[in-house]
Amino acid sequence: RSDLYDLLGVPSTATAAQIKTAYYEQSFRYHPDRNAGSAVAAARFAAISEAYRVLGSAALRRKYDRGLLSAEELRSAPRPSGRSPAAAPPPPPPAPAARPGPVPLPFDFDAFYRAHYGEQLQREQLLRARREQLRLRREEAATHG
Repeated sequence: RSDLYDLLGVPSTATAAQIKTAYYEQSFRYHPDRNAGSAVAAARFAAISEAYRVLGSAALRRKYDRGLLSAEELRSAPRPSGRSPAAAPPPPPPAPAARPGPVPLPFDFDAFYRAHYGEQLQREQLLRARREQLRLRREEAATHG
C-alpha cells in the first residue's frame, strides 16, 4: 500500500527524516492559515496530517505497511513529536548527596558592585555632596542678600 506515501510524495522506503521533511513542506504549503477559505487546501492539510500521524510513528507505519492498521488505531494515534528516539534528551543526572558542613553563602552582589564600581560610586557621592553644598550656599545668599 502506498497511498499515504504518495500523499506525502515519498517512496515507501523513505526514512523518518524524509517523511518528516515532506510533511513539513506540504503542511506549510497547504496550511489553512495560508489558504484562508480554501476547502481544497483544508482537505489536503487534513489528509497530509493524517498521513504523517501514521507514517511518523514507527509502530503505526509497520502496521500500515502490513495492512493491519485499524480505523480505531488511526483515530487514537497521537501526532508524532518530531524528535527521533536517538535525539531524546538524556535523563537528568542524579542529585548529589547532601554534604554535611556549612552551606555556601549566596552571591554577594553588593560586594561585587563595590569591587568593580567603587571608584565611580565615590565620585558620584562626592558630586552629590558638592551639589548639596552649592544649593545650601545659594539658599543662604538668597535669604541674606
